[in-house]
Amino acid sequence: MRFVIARYPFDLTKSEVQEAMKGRKPEPVTGESVTIGRRAFPVKQVGEIITRQDRRDFSAAEVVRALTKLGFTCHPAAGAVPAPADRRSVLEEASVLLGGTPQADPPGEGER
Repeated sequence: MRFVIARYPFDLTKSEVQEAMKGRKPEPVTGESVTIGRRAFPVKQVGEIITRQDRRDFSAAEVVRALTKLGFTCHPAAGAVPAPADRRSVLEEASVLLGGTPQADPPGEGER
């Protein structure tokens, strides 16, 4: 599968990532992590190995997105709070900031 990480395209497969991480010792997890085999690796460590780039050149989100599409289980940083499900849309948030009130449903849309 083709991914773009730090503006460079990479063709990766799940087995290639597993092979690249085989025999590697996981660093201590301080942020997002990914489970490869039975071990949890920091996504930045995995990203550095599979892209051969410096960790400062890419974001953890880019690597998480790629690894998730390949079928790996990624975990958020410890203590990270997930976004609430009842979050307002960007348009509703802008309306509130400009002094308006958010509407739950546009008129006539709620009854179907």
